[in-house]
Amino acid sequence: MAKALAAQGANIVMNGFGDKDGPMAEVAALGAKVGFHGADMSKPGEIEDMVRYAEATFGGVDILVNNAGIQHVARIENFPTERWDAVIAINLSSAFHASRMVIPGMRARNWGRIINIASVHGLVGSAEKSAYVAAKHGIVGLTKVCALENATSGVTCNAICPGWVLTPLVQKQVDAKAAALGVSDDEAKRLLLAEKEPSLQFTTPEELGALAVFLCSSAADNVRGVAWNMDGGWAAQ
Repeated sequence: MAKALAAQGANIVMNGFGDKDGPMAEVAALGAKVGFHGADMSKPGEIEDMVRYAEATFGGVDILVNNAGIQHVARIENFPTERWDAVIAINLSSAFHASRMVIPGMRARNWGRIINIASVHGLVGSAEKSAYVAAKHGIVGLTKVCALENATSGVTCNAICPGWVLTPLVQKQVDAKAAALGVSDDEAKRLLLAEKEPSLQFTTPEELGALAVFLCSSAADNVRGVAWNMDGGWAAQ
């Protein structure tokens, strides 16, 4: 998404764990000015610092993509309370804190785009993912409220709800399935997709980036409060 928006002329402030130099270089190669802030997205004060950094660096935040997420899998009765709190803080509360910080500037300029990355699990449930599903359903609800509160302004808020995307998080599930069943990586991927996704193909980051660009375009001026699933038919079943 950062690369897709940079290709359209946006400057980018990135956040995340792990290697930052490689992703920053990829975005900068597209002609964008790139900043980085290492805010812990479970801490409201650090999220506030990140938004202030973006405003000081580039003069304001016109587009906010809320994409922080972690996962923990367990039955409700076995779900560690500290993992519940962490999933809700990072997957849901971070989007609230970032949004509340950027909305005043967006409204003052009468233009803004908030894109919340939910999940197909913001629309349907799956066993043993209580915190994740609750957080993602919460993201969809937050999106609707944000859209309504800003409906007469140039500020829009929408959610994207992907199905399986081959992220490192999903690859861990593929690896676990391959090990448990003694099958190849390709077969484990096919089996994982077959559980939920009728298209039997992963949604790609490039597809998600293109949708984000559309939602930031003038063609999407009146797209407000939508939970837009890119899930290969998962939620259609």
